[in-house]
Amino acid sequence: MKDAIFKGSAVAIVTPMDSHGNLDFKAMEKLLKFQLENGTDAIVVNGTTGESATLEEKEKLELIEFVVHYVNHRVPVIMGTGSNCTSHAVRLSRKAQSLGASALLQVTPYYNKTSQHGLVEHFTAVADSVEIPIILYNVPTRTGVNISPETYLKLSEHPNIRAVKEAGGNISSIAKTAALCGDRLDLYSGNDDQIVPILSLGGKGVISVLANIMPFETHMICQYFFEGEIEKSRNMQLELLAMMNALFMDVNPVPVKAALSILELCEESYRLPLTRMKDRDIETLKQVMKSYFPHLQDRSL
Repeated sequence: MKDAIFKGSAVAIVTPMDSHGNLDFKAMEKLLKFQLENGTDAIVVNGTTGESATLEEKEKLELIEFVVHYVNHRVPVIMGTGSNCTSHAVRLSRKAQSLGASALLQVTPYYNKTSQHGLVEHFTAVADSVEIPIILYNVPTRTGVNISPETYLKLSEHPNIRAVKEAGGNISSIAKTAALCGDRLDLYSGNDDQIVPILSLGGKGVISVLANIMPFETHMICQYFFEGEIEKSRNMQLELLAMMNALFMDVNPVPVKAALSILELCEESYRLPLTRMKDRDIETLKQVMKSYFPHLQDRSL
């Protein structure tokens, strides 16, 4: 049995930017404080929600250094270091390790794709290059590549490959992975609307978009389940479904950054090709949020 990297809810934290598109570390400190005060179990930096595709390597390293220093071992800090170039993923992973990352998030190689054998070779090369644990990241809608349960089984043999963030959405495939790998590979939901289903298959938690704005509630979905309060966990999952769905009414992380702006936690600033939602969609998002954040009802948004 491998030790779990974390148990519960990890926030896939946004990368706050100012109006000029520069990294906003003052806002990042505000976001981290909000997360730590509201029960988040781990912080994931430089993931999809963190707009990793448009961040320079220097910026990625500045972010992980800042977050590691601020969090100061209170929860694990996990850095996305994936790439469709294996040598780049290795180099970035080593640098993240040297800066104090607790673990790494490794997305499947995108655009150039690869075979299942290529996935094994790619992830093994990265895992061999570091001493900290790795969470694989399966998100075929973005990468065009899906990790099969049989490939997970092969990868689970590596001591540094500890878990997977599964955002493929196929519960049957996830169940097969759980059956094949057992406690050799921890499962984390990569979709907020599938937290409880994956927990029911033995999952250890979620890497969450929702947690950016509702960290305590996302943590409690998991905590209730772990404490045997399955009905409470399920009910909370269903009660939050409308908010979860609203955060994907446009491409992630556009809606969640808009939501954080509404909550006055960071600016609504993106890098192209991401752009602001249409006004009518922002209005829809505001109306959904008012049902979950009572203090917004008295504000003119």
